[in-house]
Amino acid sequence: MSAQTYLAYDYPLLSVFWSMLLFFLWIMWFVLLFRIVVDIFRDDEMSGWAKAGWLAFTVLLPFLGVFVYVIARGKNMGRREIAQARAQQ
Repeated sequence: MSAQTYLAYDYPLLSVFWSMLLFFLWIMWFVLLFRIVVDIFRDDEMSGWAKAGWLAFTVLLPFLGVFVYVIARGKNMGRREIAQARAQQ
């Protein structure tokens, strides 16, 4: 029952940097996931079934779905965002 307790001085400095890097990459991935979900619903050229398929793909297989979506439709994400910003002005 003797669990090893880590105090602040037991955690090396490079491990702190590595933990911070992993945490920020995790947050960035969630931001990318939410931007892709918004882009799926923003695209007027896609049919409803295509939107449902992409959404199911990104929800069921998140890492692979986001990666494939960025490769397949990533170029037009910026164009749709710029078009929406111009429409809001």
